[in-house]
Amino acid sequence: MDSNSSLAQRQLITRVLALVVVAALILGALVVLRPFFAAGLFAVVFVLATWPLFELLRRRLKLSNGWAALLITLGLLVLVVLPFAWLVQTLLEQGPGWVAQAKAAFAGGVPAPPGWVARIPVFGGTLDTYWREVAADPGALRALVLRAADISREPLVGAARVVGEGLLQLLLATFLAFFLYRDGEALVASLRTGLARLAGSLSDQMLRISHSTIQSVVLGLVGTAIAQGAVAVIGFLIAGVPNAFLLGGLTALLSILPGGTVLVWLGATIWLLSEQQTGWAIFMAAWGVGLISSVDNVLRPLLMSRGSDLPFALVFVGVIGGAIAFGFVGVFLGPTLLALAMALWRAWTAPPAAADEAPAAPPAEPTATATGASADQTGV
Repeated sequence: MDSNSSLAQRQLITRVLALVVVAALILGALVVLRPFFAAGLFAVVFVLATWPLFELLRRRLKLSNGWAALLITLGLLVLVVLPFAWLVQTLLEQGPGWVAQAKAAFAGGVPAPPGWVARIPVFGGTLDTYWREVAADPGALRALVLRAADISREPLVGAARVVGEGLLQLLLATFLAFFLYRDGEALVASLRTGLARLAGSLSDQMLRISHSTIQSVVLGLVGTAIAQGAVAVIGFLIAGVPNAFLLGGLTALLSILPGGTVLVWLGATIWLLSEQQTGWAIFMAAWGVGLISSVDNVLRPLLMSRGSDLPFALVFVGVIGGAIAFGFVGVFLGPTLLALAMALWRAWTAPPAAADEAPAAPPAEPTATATGASADQTGV
């Protein structure tokens, strides 16, 4: 008995030490990977969303994984990273000038309202009266605007720093995306094996939901941003607003935020009013309400609801909550986590008969052909 007890104690100590070593290794790996966490997640999301394009490119051009990964990564660099870098640089160069122009415009007081303001139905008279009251006492408003411009200088510098860091993260994500494209099938095979040990028959469902949700969310966000940016550029060019392409890029960037595009086309409308171009200002306001904002209200729900089991309301909550919790990458992670949670909840609350039928599908055999077929089922 004593020898058996001593052997059991030694085995217990060995297991505890092994767990401590494994935990220390995992913790050390997380510390090392922490600076690359956001870029890595963004790379994973982008690769999952564009994997069908990668497969099409590899199949049509008959390229190896390495060459196809290099080609699509260069496309990402040219079509996404370089335009974003140009937008950031231009905003940093022209931002101080815009602040100075705003201060100069309000330094001379508020001009009297144009005649068409009073003719606006319902609230035109109230708006005209309030405008004239402000114009009659411009001192308070001028001081408020000048102070707001001074106060906003530091937040603008901080925002520029955040955007610059985002550009660096985007460059790093582009670099990591190459390896994810090249070795994606092997990574998914190992991920499938690990999930099968943890989640059992739910592993394939989790991978499928993750992939379809990420694709639909990315398609909705990017597709809506491109559409709104293009429509905004057309409107700015027609109305003669300067820096139309820069403002269009800013519109596309702000389209991620609810109502973010309003800041751009409303600012263009105010600029046209300050230049005494009342007709074009009315056109710009109508273009913004009728087209730019309507694209967001129509196209985003349509694109984001495709391929996702989540209602659009929960997708929207996932986008906003994920962005608050995880930053920019959370825009894509939030809806994915909600979709996975909903899938697990449905499986857990399913009737016993349905639960018994769920694992009826035969598991894929561990061959090279089966591995490739499993990867194709999830699109990775």
